[in-house]
Amino acid sequence: MGLVIPLKKEIDNSYNELKNLVGNRLDNVNQQIKYSLASEINLIHKMTSYHLKAGGKRIRPLLTLASAKLCGYREGNRDVNLAACVELIHNATLLHDDVIDNSEIRRGNKTSNTIWGNQSSILVGDYLFSRCFEMMVADGSIEILKLLSSTSSRIAQGEVLQLEYKGEIDILEETYFDIINSKTAALFAAATKVGACISDRSKKEKKALESYGRNLGLAFQIADDALDYYSTKTIFGKEIGKDFFEGKVTLPIIFLCQKVNKNEKLYLEKIFKKKTRTKLDFNEIQNLIKKYNSISSCFKRAEHFVNISYNALNIFTPSVEKTILQNLTSYSLERSF
Repeated sequence: MGLVIPLKKEIDNSYNELKNLVGNRLDNVNQQIKYSLASEINLIHKMTSYHLKAGGKRIRPLLTLASAKLCGYREGNRDVNLAACVELIHNATLLHDDVIDNSEIRRGNKTSNTIWGNQSSILVGDYLFSRCFEMMVADGSIEILKLLSSTSSRIAQGEVLQLEYKGEIDILEETYFDIINSKTAALFAAATKVGACISDRSKKEKKALESYGRNLGLAFQIADDALDYYSTKTIFGKEIGKDFFEGKVTLPIIFLCQKVNKNEKLYLEKIFKKKTRTKLDFNEIQNLIKKYNSISSCFKRAEHFVNISYNALNIFTPSVEKTILQNLTSYSLERSF
């Protein structure tokens, strides 16, 4: 039976341990990204510099670097270059997402589309994808090229699927998980699997790291969706209620629909069918979520994926890298940003 990670525990230093584990290689990733995005076109330079300065935790490239280290990769810079590719894919999707969602805040700052407009954001997002694919080709691994290109395709499909079900409160849990598996978990899975690929590890170990990343990503996204209904802008770093105002039906609403009475469900349907939703609407939904304890249900479901992620690394021999990566699994539930 797998080890169960308690949902309630003190916030540890797993994220800082992960950063310390890879040393200055994350700085090298940031430098590689900066070098790769260099352009003589002033607008591209301004927008990429602004977008990347907004920061972020760099979880995905950290996972690539740490997974490579777990698998014994010690020499060369393929881990740095491919971690940069993973981060470029992520940031390209963020630029596109902010346009699709009409977002005004990202990581506590104005979004690029708010400053420079939608057209520029779409094109610069495309530029990030293009540079990423050039880097993947330069790496020379067909396996990794297939992995990251198919992952990019899955992310796009996940976005379209979410758009298709916008405002539908009767969306099945299965469909929700299809969406977040494509939108979020696929890139987490690719980020960790890359570490095994460049180290020429066994198929079993590649699959284990892929499972670790995928389930970590699922837990991460569920926590993100739950935080949208009970966190604050100060600690979350983006607009609170963003999913609600955009008409996105996420797990807190799915669980809520399973518990409400008939009149409350009709009310939910009415709210999500509206073209625009108000702050008062959001407060009413928050009250229903509290009444039926939907957030707790979300974290219990996320805990399930945390346990799978943790146990996926059991095939690796004990090491500092393994311990830190396993400790990181609960970080997805403890974070408040």
